[in-house]
Amino acid sequence: MKLRIKFSKQGPVKFVGHLDIMRYFQKAMRRAGIDIKYSEGFSPHQIMSFAAPLGVGLTSNGEYMDIEVNTMEDCKTMVSQLNETMADGIQILECHMLDERAKNAMSLVAAADYTLTFREGKQPNDLKAFLNGLSDFMGQEHILITKKTKKGEREIDLKAFIYELSIHGETIFMKISAGSADNLKPELVMDAYYQWLGQTCPEFAFQIQREEVYGNTGDEEHRVLVPLGLIGESLE
Repeated sequence: MKLRIKFSKQGPVKFVGHLDIMRYFQKAMRRAGIDIKYSEGFSPHQIMSFAAPLGVGLTSNGEYMDIEVNTMEDCKTMVSQLNETMADGIQILECHMLDERAKNAMSLVAAADYTLTFREGKQPNDLKAFLNGLSDFMGQEHILITKKTKKGEREIDLKAFIYELSIHGETIFMKISAGSADNLKPELVMDAYYQWLGQTCPEFAFQIQREEVYGNTGDEEHRVLVPLGLIGESLE
């Protein structure tokens, strides 16, 4: 049986990197008594994959991983079993049973929601004017930025990869492209805005939180973004 599990990552655990989170969940499955399926061969490992690695220092309310189990009671029991073993800062939020033909979460990732707030002492002198200026920034036909790659530097247009950018109080919300093909980091969007203002973004200026990860059930021209937990036919 294929399962998709959604979890949050808050507090000091945000400084734990992706590989260590993977190892943590492997141990948590054993502690919780989950009858997880193992691969075959000389070096069997738990069948587990994560949708999109979260950067160190970021918190999240929308992380996903896929696992396969041999047996289980139901999704509600699975959530309870895992939460009893979770370390402070990690909480299992949802569990969804998938059709056997469902694609893994990693291959589905198309977009993600983020919220950004200024860290104490990092706010611009006129915060209101700074936030209001984002609408003019997004009104541009193109948002060009020079990005460093392994092959050197190249100019890219961010406009096509920013699906939504809005202000809620003193919080910046953005829905941006994610995944293996066109993965856009929220930090790059803010760097581009600061450059547009003729300024340099202060180091570690923002507390960034990922709120949700989406798959695209439409196509590139008619994008239909759906939370990963809702993609895949439920067998419950």
